This record gives sequence, structure tokens and C-alpha cells, in this order.
Amino acid sequence: QVQVVESGGGLVQPGGSLRLSCVTSGIYIRIYNMGWYRQAPGKQRELVASIGRDGSISYTDSVKGRFTISRDNAKSTVYLQMSSLNPEDTAIYYCNRARDGFTWNWGQGTQVTVSS
Repeated sequence: QVQVVESGGGLVQPGGSLRLSCVTSGIYIRIYNMGWYRQAPGKQRELVASIGRDGSISYTDSVKGRFTISRDNAKSTVYLQMSSLNPEDTAIYYCNRARDGFTWNWGQGTQVTVSS
């Protein structure tokens, strides 16, 4: 059974940084395209960054130049380094497969709150 556990969120001031981690189990992560999603209050969940099994990377426009996605297949882990955070980045962040139209059961996510 696939399990995804996100961590690393917290309260940060505008302009600050956070590094999110996503540890997976029950799968060979190397064969999947992976992504970080977020859901802000009252909004739909959106894909903010994805990394292919070939290492290709894409970002939604609002985070380009500020967020960096990476993966460590040996550790079954996907990371999201976030910098220059602003209040619009406040959301619950989730990790899941991406780019193929399928997702596993969603984990608990990790809350990111950007506020002064």
C-alpha cells in the first residue's frame, strides 16, 4: 500500500524560506513522476511543481524562481525548497504522483502559513 508523509511546514514571515519533505513507502518512487500540490482555504488543490522520473522539472508560474523541487530516489523522498515566501503561498502542501492523471490516496499534508 502506498503511503506518503509530508513534513517541514510551519509559520514563516514574508520573505522567509522553508524546506518540505515527502517520504514515500510501498512504491519504487524512481518509476514515477512526482509533484507537490497545495490547497489554500476555499480554493481547489493545484499542482505547483513536478519532477519527472527523467529529472525534468516544471513549475506553475506563481512559484517560478522561488521554489525548487528535487528528488532522492534512494531515500524515496521528494523535496520542495521554498524561498521568498509570501502570504499567497499559505496553504496545505501535499505530495503525490503527477503528470499521468492519477494520484494515490492523499496524505495529511503539511501546513505552510506565511504571515507577519
